[in-house]
Amino acid sequence: MLVNRVRELRARFRWTQQELADKIGSTRQTIGLIEKGDYSPSITLALKIAAAFEVAVEEVFYLKEE
Repeated sequence: MLVNRVRELRARFRWTQQELADKIGSTRQTIGLIEKGDYSPSITLALKIAAAFEVAVEEVFYLKEE
């Protein structure tokens, strides 16, 4: 299962879902789905999210054994 820290990092930066979406060229709805775990982003989108937070992609997304 893919787990992410998008909501936590976004809160640390004090960004709304829309602000993050604008920074990476996505939609607010996509960010919301990623945060809830209902959508696994493409590697390109995952890398853009990590770059927006200035961290390695592994610090945002990781696999958790079920």
